[in-house]
Formats: sequence, structure tokens, C-alpha cells
Amino acid sequence: MTIDRNAKWRPTASLKAIKTRARMLKSIRAFFDERGVLELETPLFATGAATEPNLSSFCSGYPATSTQQTLYLNTSPEFAMKRFLAAYGEPAYQICKSFRADELGPNHNPEFTLLEWYRPGLCMFELMDEIEQLIMRVLQNPAGFTRLSYADAFIQVAGFDPHVATAADCRRCARKFGIEIPVGMADDGSTDVNDWLDWLLTQHVLPGLRQDSFTFLHDFPRTQSSLAELHQDEGGRTVAARFELYYGELELANGFVELRDTDEQRARFEHDNKVRSRNGQVLVQIDDYLLAALRHGMPACTGVALGLDRLLMLLCGAADIREVLMFPWDRI
Repeated sequence: MTIDRNAKWRPTASLKAIKTRARMLKSIRAFFDERGVLELETPLFATGAATEPNLSSFCSGYPATSTQQTLYLNTSPEFAMKRFLAAYGEPAYQICKSFRADELGPNHNPEFTLLEWYRPGLCMFELMDEIEQLIMRVLQNPAGFTRLSYADAFIQVAGFDPHVATAADCRRCARKFGIEIPVGMADDGSTDVNDWLDWLLTQHVLPGLRQDSFTFLHDFPRTQSSLAELHQDEGGRTVAARFELYYGELELANGFVELRDTDEQRARFEHDNKVRSRNGQVLVQIDDYLLAALRHGMPACTGVALGLDRLLMLLCGAADIREVLMFPWDRI
């Protein structure tokens, strides 16, 4: 598709892509309606935000109040949906706009459409089954699905176990395979091993997977998910009960078994803010409403967020996210 970058009043998505989006949303709603999963609508603004150092929130304020209060546009509807779960315990989903103040590119737009759903009683692998069923419904003739642990993916492609690796191990791997090392990354302890693992995942491991099919990576390092329960993997290691879904190198979904321990969740939020402080990042307000909901009690459940713009890219055969958005960031 050729995008006319001069006529900025026009949508960048074709009429065909816009109609395909409408059909996709209709199909998704029918899928969950058949399964008795309730559709929610929660606020886009909140007084607390995601604390993960790799996430950046858009901030605003409400000038009509006597004291200026910071408000955050949600990076996902997760916290509000968990408050619903704590109150009513019902399976639920939401299709909404989410916002992240980070990179722009062929697969990224700061405002994007997210599908998020929560399934009390389902384990992580049962939720993967449901994701497969949803994608097969939407894409009708999708490629195959593979499931691979995070450790096995690194061992097969990079040649080392990420759960015991050091920053020095990661740097040696980068040199061995000729992977560009970003300025500022070091192996002297000043660069967190998780930063190294994230870099090697995107630059080497994911390109080493099959590019014409879907891959679930599961059982991430315990330090790479502030909202997931920990469990024992097949090797007896304590890991995060978290998974991500990729098509080739394109990340589509992120899910996990939801952490329900209030004190542990607060400690992880506070740790995230300490990392933010060390990195020179802005500290964010911890969501006390979420912590109160967890203290009240939330049912054991799994949850997942699926990027619908990227799923639509697969459905339309688009190489750039602008091809499936009405008005991307430079046309708002």
C-alpha cells in the first residue's frame, strides 16, 4: 500500500482495512459472547499507573480541583479489570484504546487498540488454548502454533541458559553472533542482565524462530514480570508464570497467571520505582485501588493482553501499522 504523506487529513488505512477491522471486532465479540465472557468498559484515566521501567505513561492533570492531581492514561486496562474481578469474580474482556509514550515505528503507535481478558480457573496453558481458538476464528486459516519455554528458546538459538546467565555471558553471546551492542550496555554489572536478555531476545532469539508461524514463549525469568505469579518450571527452577505470543518476530500478546499477594505486589511496585530512580526515570504513583482490591481477594485466574492493530496487520497482510490505523500519531 502507498500512503499519501502529504494529504494528512485522509486516513492512512484503506477502506478495505477499515471494514476488515469492523469484521474482526464483531468476530471477537461473538467469540466471547459464545463463551459467556462479559464485556467491560473501564476508564482510560487512572490515579495510579504501571510501574515497570520499560513502560512510559502519558500524564495529565485535572485543573478543576484545588490540588493538582496527576492522572495517567492507561497502558492497559489491567488494573481496573482486576478491581472488577476482585468485586465480582466473573470472566471478562475489554476492547479499548491504550497508550504508551514510547517508540514509533512500523509495529508501534503510541495510541493503540488492545484486547484484554481474564479467565478465573484457567491455567496458563489453557489460556493459550483459548488464544489459539480466537486467532483461528479471526484469521480463519492461520499458520501453526508452537510452544517453547523461554529457556529452551535461548538454549536452542543463543546457546546458553538465560535463567543462570550473567551480563558477561550475554555480551559474549552478542560478540559470538556479531550482534550490535547498544551504546551504554556493559558487562561490568552496570547493565542489568534483564536488559541484555531483552536485547538478545529481539536481536537474535526471535529472528531464529520460525517466521511463518505463531510461537508461544512461556516461563520467563522471575525478574521479568511484576504482575505474575511465580511457579516451578519443568527443570525445577522458579520462574514467572508468564507467556508471550509471537508471529515470527512480531509480538502479539502478553499473558500470565495473575499475582494475588498484596504485600508481594506492593514490594514489586516499590522495587520498580527504585529501578526507575536509578535510571533517572520519572517515578509513578502506585495504584492503591488495585492493592486494596487484591487485599479484598481476587480469584485465581490468568489474563492476557492482545494487540489488535498487530493482529489486523496479519489479517490484512500489512507491513506497517499505519496501513491499518485510521489516523496514526502524525495525523491526530
